[in-house]
Amino acid sequence: MRSNDGGLRTFRIRVADDKLDDLRARLADVLWPPEPVGDAGTYGASRLRIEELVDHWRRRYDWHRWQARLNQHPQFTTTIDGTTVHFLHVLSPEPDALPLILTHGWPGSVAEFLDIIGPLSDPRQHGLDPAIAFHLVIPSLPGFGWSGPTTDGGWGPRRIARAWAVLMRRLGYRSYGAAGNDWGAIISPELGRIAPDEVVGVHVTQLYSLPDGESMAYPPTAEPSDLHKLAPRDREALDALRSLQHNGAAYSHIHTQRPQTLAYALSDSPAGLLAWNSPTMGDLDRDQLLTHVSIYWLTGTAGSPLRIYADESREEPPTGPTTVPLGLAQFARDIQAIRHYAERDHSNIVSWNVYDRGGHYAAHQEPDLLVTDLRTFFAPLRPRAVPT
Repeated sequence: MRSNDGGLRTFRIRVADDKLDDLRARLADVLWPPEPVGDAGTYGASRLRIEELVDHWRRRYDWHRWQARLNQHPQFTTTIDGTTVHFLHVLSPEPDALPLILTHGWPGSVAEFLDIIGPLSDPRQHGLDPAIAFHLVIPSLPGFGWSGPTTDGGWGPRRIARAWAVLMRRLGYRSYGAAGNDWGAIISPELGRIAPDEVVGVHVTQLYSLPDGESMAYPPTAEPSDLHKLAPRDREALDALRSLQHNGAAYSHIHTQRPQTLAYALSDSPAGLLAWNSPTMGDLDRDQLLTHVSIYWLTGTAGSPLRIYADESREEPPTGPTTVPLGLAQFARDIQAIRHYAERDHSNIVSWNVYDRGGHYAAHQEPDLLVTDLRTFFAPLRPRAVPT
């Protein structure tokens, strides 16, 4: 099962009842921390909010419904660079469909894309032009979900992008698109950098292009020297970034420096895992949020996904901009891209659409908008895309 022989193994999600019983028992026996009176939420996740989610998870959330939704789609595992990769592979009935690899992030999962699989792969059934259809490859990131914990370190975005290039070749695709959200919005451009002759275009919902030498996790000690070159919208985006760095990036800081230390707590307590993961998914409804958290808990991958932050920090920075056509769909309640720096990092931005609604999980929140943006972006890039 751990060989690199290129074999594909069919896969179906089957969570044993005793795992679900154990989860409910742990949720019934939470040791709740005290919370300062009158300060609910000012020190982090509020107890009221987490208690409500834990109660819903224990008493009303239906894992089997979401498992059945995922199992409607063909799934496989394979071994690449010594690690298991789980993926959905949904073939379109349209013969000229463009292969497209969709990549999620943290704390998302492959379930993030459930609402857009049908419109993208079978547009005819959804009242859309069948000439713009996609064969979909939707992998779980190494260390995430059914890809299971990685046994070695170093699984940063560049190594994952190399694995995705291997996966697409293994499936017989020599020309395809790439799209992603969150970490997928970092991995997908890297895939275009690694395989520019195969990737016809890259579509993302964020562009994490920052001033020189900065990271999402750490506020800078001084403003960038090129601040005067930023347009008013870019200044607003930079201000929002500063607020995030100062007030909302603690998780990124910890994941980058001490992911394994945190992993012990998250792997031992589903309530702790929920409290840690849920603030970044606050826009989702309860069942969507709990599905992602359940996947981490039920697959034993509460801790291993955190390492991607540390592994990214240890990769060498790219030496130049990406060159494949790139498109951004920017949703309202999300990290806003700074175009001045995005154009430094990506030399071929051909689409930049800003929407007045939606958030960080657009595939959940605004699936129709996202589907339209994807179809519009890839439409002129399709002639090159012919699966072998």
